[in-house]
Amino acid sequence: MSGIKSSVNLLRVAVRSQLVSRAALSHKPAKHEISSDEQGFALTVMFITILGPSGWILAHLEDYKHRS
Repeated sequence: MSGIKSSVNLLRVAVRSQLVSRAALSHKPAKHEISSDEQGFALTVMFITILGPSGWILAHLEDYKHRS
């Protein structure tokens, strides 16, 4: 029982001693404006990078099941 109390105390100390830094917010306009074409291209690349491999695996799931 004393082991649980000491571990809880350690967790309390760890959580209490964390310092949260302040965010550096700026009210200035962006240095470089990104066009809608660039945003669309970046969004497309991100979706292909994330969803491409998982889509490939799901499309070939039956092939993976029947492999000997």
